[in-house]
Amino acid sequence: MTTRIVAVLASFATFSGLAAAETIVVDEQVMVREAPVERPARGMSMRAVEERFGQPTTRHATVGQPPITRWDYAGFSVFFEHDKVIHAVATG
Repeated sequence: MTTRIVAVLASFATFSGLAAAETIVVDEQVMVREAPVERPARGMSMRAVEERFGQPTTRHATVGQPPITRWDYAGFSVFFEHDKVIHAVATG
């Protein structure tokens, strides 16, 4: 149940413009807190992300339809649909 709540809230945060927040679970309660790491904004191109944040530490292969690609950086991961950012997640 908690996993489903987190997934729903994470999806809501993705599409509600909370680019500077992250969803966490503490003692089975879902909370949203400010993330201290700067991340790319939704809609940025791959080129703009690379210019602003440099080379990713890992580039994962594109999967699915529409094509989704993940780049990992120190402290965050960026998810692209085609060549545009759809979400950036703090990882550390």
